[in-house]
Amino acid sequence: MEKLTRDDLWSLEDYAQNRALFRQQVLAHKRDLQLGLGANLRLLFEDRLTIQYQIQEMLRIERVFEPEAIQEELDAYNPLIPDGRNWKATMLLEYSDVAERRRALSELIGVEHQMWVQVGDSDKVYAFADEDLERSDQNKTSSVHFLRWELTDNMIAALRQGAPVRFGCNHPALTINSTLNLQQAEALNACLDATRHH
Repeated sequence: MEKLTRDDLWSLEDYAQNRALFRQQVLAHKRDLQLGLGANLRLLFEDRLTIQYQIQEMLRIERVFEPEAIQEELDAYNPLIPDGRNWKATMLLEYSDVAERRRALSELIGVEHQMWVQVGDSDKVYAFADEDLERSDQNKTSSVHFLRWELTDNMIAALRQGAPVRFGCNHPALTINSTLNLQQAEALNACLDATRHH
């Protein structure tokens, strides 16, 4: 997927006019780009559109219109766009109860390094986690992590043939996996296809 440039973004005025419609479009698009693993773990997959929305919202909230400041946001967010050979996701550990969340985050130290994907009967591929900064310490993990799965040629070929895709976690305190449904698989396939057309 191509990275975003300033030419891809609306000005603050134009975004104010287009925001309601764009937001609806992005929310519908995001529906199939997420996967729940059990009750408390959610993966939100990123692509060019989801990142454009995040940047536009950031510029709007911070009232940013100087070219240098816009470029800083682009530089910060562009690495989250998959490059056609990988999937990138925000991983959320969600607990509504504060005490339960505190306990879970202390039990799940290192969980971000135990997240895998498997295409068909290929080997599991584990995610690279939090490459920008460390989000865990000895006492607890963070409730938000950024993950990247690099796919092999064989995995991509199997995906093209419709092989099932499973995501899972091998952490002792959270051993769980889930298979993508058809819509989710198509949405993630599109993240890979995008570079093939450029």
